[in-house]
Amino acid sequence: MVATSGRFVDRCVLVLGGNAGIGLAAARMFAAEGAKVAITGRNADTIAAAAQEIEGLGIRADMGVIAETQAALAEVKEALGGIDVLFVNAGVGGFAMVPDVTEDFWDGIHNVNLRGAFFAIQHALPLMRDGGAIVITGSIGSVAAVPGNVAYAAAKAGLRAMARIVGKELLPRRIRVNMVSPGPTDTEIFKRDASEAEIQGMKDMLNSVVPLGRMGTSEEIARAVLFLASPDASFINGIDLMADGGCIELG
Repeated sequence: MVATSGRFVDRCVLVLGGNAGIGLAAARMFAAEGAKVAITGRNADTIAAAAQEIEGLGIRADMGVIAETQAALAEVKEALGGIDVLFVNAGVGGFAMVPDVTEDFWDGIHNVNLRGAFFAIQHALPLMRDGGAIVITGSIGSVAAVPGNVAYAAAKAGLRAMARIVGKELLPRRIRVNMVSPGPTDTEIFKRDASEAEIQGMKDMLNSVVPLGRMGTSEEIARAVLFLASPDASFINGIDLMADGGCIELG
């Protein structure tokens, strides 16, 4: 059931990468606060299930393929008319030490996390309504020197620089552009192809490096996203909000 009250009533929200983790948590919260929500993702089954749950529009699209993003935006335009909030959340990860990074590995991460994100924003701009908001999922990896994270960190650092310039160029349209950079977050990504013992070991390690003593949840990161997308953050523009349990600030 569509909510009739909340910060996003009668607002149209597009979540790129909204079928799992932080993106799905945000999509649920946007819908609960009255938004008309469209989500994209690479997995048709999880997109269909998530869209049914939030009573929104689900579109299978890989942000790393520009033509698929353009096709998804055409569907959004047909269904919603325009976009008030764009949440660019889709991304891929991967670890490799510097000597082991291949061109294919580098390109696979950058094609989604940086190139795909930039062109998604570029092609979405004609649909964005003046006075709207763009929120981008970054990472503390963009500023933390983590061995094995060179390709991912470079992509997120580039995304961080890009976001600030996009925000500057969009000032005449009053479209605010901000980032949320999560720290260790308990999502499904690090659990893939891992045993229960491996998952628990990874959790224990990540819990130990967060000053607050635990990993974050998708919902905690999503609440930061909704804040930056909402009128509550009307005087906030161009920031990179570290939602990391103190990793960067206190680590």
